[in-house]
Amino acid sequence: MLGASFLLGGLRHHVQEYNRISARLQAGLLFLATIALLIPSAVSQADAATAAAFTRKLSVGLVVLLIVAYGLGTLFSLKTHRELFASAEHGEAGEAPWPMGLALATLAAVTVLVALVSEVFVASVQKAAEAFGMTPAFVGFIVVALVGGAAEMASAFSGARKNRLDLSVGIALGSASQIALFVAPVLVLVSYVIGPTPMDLQFWPGAVVMILIAILTAALVTNSGRSAWFVGVLVLMVYLIFAMTLYLLPPQVK
Repeated sequence: MLGASFLLGGLRHHVQEYNRISARLQAGLLFLATIALLIPSAVSQADAATAAAFTRKLSVGLVVLLIVAYGLGTLFSLKTHRELFASAEHGEAGEAPWPMGLALATLAAVTVLVALVSEVFVASVQKAAEAFGMTPAFVGFIVVALVGGAAEMASAFSGARKNRLDLSVGIALGSASQIALFVAPVLVLVSYVIGPTPMDLQFWPGAVVMILIAILTAALVTNSGRSAWFVGVLVLMVYLIFAMTLYLLPPQVK
C-alpha cells in the first residue's frame, strides 16, 4: 500500500511531501510490535511442554504492553503533541467538509458494510487461491492481505493521486500499526475466552524476518518526508521479493 501510493502519487506529482514526524511515530510503533514478535520466536527451551507454557505466558504479557503502547501513542499524537502531526500540504481543493454527525454515521455504516463484504470476499478468494495450487503461506501473507485491505488501499491511492500523501502514509502505516499493536493483541487475549486453543505470538522465524525487513524499509523511505515515484518502485520491489519467496519456497509452519 505504501509503495503503490508513492508510485501513483509520484506519477502525477513531481515531488510530494508529507509529515515525517507522523510517519516516524507509526514506524516506531511497528518496530516495537516486531520486537514483540521476535522475542517469542527467538527464545526456546529444550522441553516442548515447558516451552509452550512459557511462550503463552510471555505472549500475554507482551500483548498487554503492545495495547498500552498503542493507547499511549494515540494519546501522544491526538492530544498532548497534536501540533506536530499537522498535514504537510493541503492537496487539491475538494468539496466542503461534511457535518461531524453525518460523517461519523456514514463512517460507521460503511465500516460495517465493508467488514461484511470483506469477510465473504476473503473466504471466497482464499478457496479460489488454494484451488489454483497456491500455498497457505502465500495465500495468508499476500492474497488475503491484499483483498482484506482493498478498501483502505482505494482510499490511500486516491489520496496520493490528489497530492494528499499525509493521508496515504497515515492509512498505510496507521492500519498496519493498529493491527499489530491492537487488533492482534486483543485477539490473543480473546482467544483465552472464546477460542478452542489460546493463541500466542510465536511465528515462523522467516515470517518475523520479513516483517522486520518491511518495517525497516518503511522507516528508511519515510524518514525524509518527501517522496517521488521511484521510491514507490523500491518499496514495491521489496514486497515482490517477499511474494516470490513465499510462492516458490513456502515456509514450513509448525
